[in-house]
Amino acid sequence: MFLHNVRPNIVQAIRAFRIEDLMQASQEAGQHFLYANLSQAQSKQDVLEGIAQAFLFPAHFGKNLDALHDCMTDLVHKSGPQPGFVVVLEQLPDNIKFDREAREQLLDVFRDTADYWADRKVQFRCFYSFQ
Repeated sequence: MFLHNVRPNIVQAIRAFRIEDLMQASQEAGQHFLYANLSQAQSKQDVLEGIAQAFLFPAHFGKNLDALHDCMTDLVHKSGPQPGFVVVLEQLPDNIKFDREAREQLLDVFRDTADYWADRKVQFRCFYSFQ
């Protein structure tokens, strides 16, 4: 399983990894695989809505970065012990409505989430790509 070659609790560009391989590796490791194709998203709101739908967040999801962090950490933690996570954010927008600052803010939420799970000895790997 090639996940052993990827440091746990990291957020990184998908680069040479294939989504199918990441999904299979997460299944083999017994970890959650969360995938969001954001190719239709143009704005921060679109990105948050796309993630919420893909990750099956509850209807009360606030569609902001704080709510995203809460859903990725506290909400999941309260549901019981977790086996680990492989998250793929495919085709994040790269435009005026979702600029570099907005992307970094979003990725910071996932970096904070990786730290949260690291503190609990749970592996959390997040891979992303841009449009």
